[in-house]
Amino acid sequence: MTMAYHAQMGHTGGDLSSADILAVLYLGGVLRIDPAEPQSPQRDRFILSKGHCSGAFYSTLAARGFFPLEQLKTYMDPLSMLNGHPDRNRLPGVEANTGPLGHGLPIAVGAALAARMRKESWRVFALTGDGELQEGSNWEAAMTAQQYGLDNLTVIVDRNRIQQSDFTENTIRMEPLAARWSAFGFAVDEIDGHEADTLLSRFAHLPIEPGKPSCVIARTIKGKGVSFAENQPAWHHGVPTREQLAAAAEELNIEVGW
Repeated sequence: MTMAYHAQMGHTGGDLSSADILAVLYLGGVLRIDPAEPQSPQRDRFILSKGHCSGAFYSTLAARGFFPLEQLKTYMDPLSMLNGHPDRNRLPGVEANTGPLGHGLPIAVGAALAARMRKESWRVFALTGDGELQEGSNWEAAMTAQQYGLDNLTVIVDRNRIQQSDFTENTIRMEPLAARWSAFGFAVDEIDGHEADTLLSRFAHLPIEPGKPSCVIARTIKGKGVSFAENQPAWHHGVPTREQLAAAAEELNIEVGW
């Protein structure tokens, strides 16, 4: 939220709904990665398909050691490495340039297929938004993943039920979402996307079913942890005022660092 306040733009609600998922992947030992060797051929690949939630992604990369925490203060500044959307040419730890929705999962499927063709053991994770699934390219990619039995691929859906201006079910109905992924040949599990132990347990036991790509539908809350932002469509791209930033810091029991 401090980064969004600094930039006077951002996607705070989705940052907060996905933060626990990102923390578990990067700080919970799930991803086989090394910040000292970000281009290691044997690394796991993570692709943030919902690239607009870069605030949470950059915060997590910095916490994992890919770049200094101090650099977060430059979020969206001119010539900053920290663009509004991730840029692999500027920042270590970013696998793909994302932002236009529906691009990340097709890239992830290609990466997983490349690992299969090369007989490599690295895995691919892609985090998508739920509103993003209205893009047809995701389902073309899903059909390809099941065709090749890419059980080295895990799709994580940040199911916060809110997209840019409204609830997903008022825009295009997503349910029954688990059944849809299952119909496309994925093994599916629905879990609490804010419960660290549940996330760790699920990610420790992948694939969900051998021979099938996995889909983890993480039930989350837009704006999680900040009462005035939770479940509010306006906070999809809401920017806190100074007073709101102070109130959020008090509610989260942390200090505004800068």
